[in-house]
Amino acid sequence: MTHSDTSSSPLTSRLKFGLVLNSIIILAEFIGGYLTNSLGLMSDAGHNLIDQGALLLALYAHILTAQPATEYRTFGYHRAGTIAAFLNSLLLIITGGIIGVIALNRMFAPVEIPGLWVMGIAGVSLIANLAIALLLRQGAKDDLNIRGAFLHMVMDAWMSLGVIICGLGIALTGLTILDPLISLVLVIVIAKGSWPLFRESLDILLESTPSHVNTSDIVAAIECIPGVKNVHDLHIWSVEPRIVMMTCHVLVDTRTVPDKDQLLQPIQSALSSKFGIHHMTLQLETECPETEDLHCNLSYLTNGSSAKVPILSHPHHHY
Repeated sequence: MTHSDTSSSPLTSRLKFGLVLNSIIILAEFIGGYLTNSLGLMSDAGHNLIDQGALLLALYAHILTAQPATEYRTFGYHRAGTIAAFLNSLLLIITGGIIGVIALNRMFAPVEIPGLWVMGIAGVSLIANLAIALLLRQGAKDDLNIRGAFLHMVMDAWMSLGVIICGLGIALTGLTILDPLISLVLVIVIAKGSWPLFRESLDILLESTPSHVNTSDIVAAIECIPGVKNVHDLHIWSVEPRIVMMTCHVLVDTRTVPDKDQLLQPIQSALSSKFGIHHMTLQLETECPETEDLHCNLSYLTNGSSAKVPILSHPHHHY
């Protein structure tokens, strides 16, 4: 897909529409929250302001990732989406912390809040947030960057719903302490929803082994191929969630396989069919002079030894 194609794609148009709609929400909630003294509304408006930056970042990264590789950036700009997702999730966590601190202070110094006005403004925000989330839902399935923006809008919808419930409670009971209490509940929702995205994007940026890939299984699969003595100098990482890369050295037993290049195709087929790894660089060797070095001998990954596993293996996360 070319740059121009991306700029005019349906997903790009949806992101732009979301930016316009979210701007209206922010303005309405800031003004409404200020006039009604509602921390819930102003918290939701602040969260929406963060979302505006998230949507802008998602739009920029979405366009940028379609740029071709260059001599300077041989992987292209695929990581732009991951960086956007990381920043979005980090901003969500920070926003939740700030709202939590303000809510705790408000619990000890409650103010008068007109519940019905709060319900009305939050109701408009809820509808708009759900509309934007639905526009981004399809793209969020396979794109970590779009998933970050989608998550922002879903969290906003939850916050708006919480504010509506809060406004109803205040209108019926007059208990203004419900405003900071519902804000604290929303902080927990924000943290729970944003943490998996933060962790996944951070793992990619740290070039950790993807959570769905088991390093020891890969080593075992290669070493069970006749003629392979061992696997070493193994590295597995993601450029972005859909592009898993792998490099390794394979020590070949020349007594079993005189021509080491014969093993290239069987190894590639095994990695592709069993683990879905299609981008790989394999170096076939007939000797490894540093057989005792950790990077050269990965037998501990398959022999059950637990003493050294944390050095190279990666914990499996379930999202």
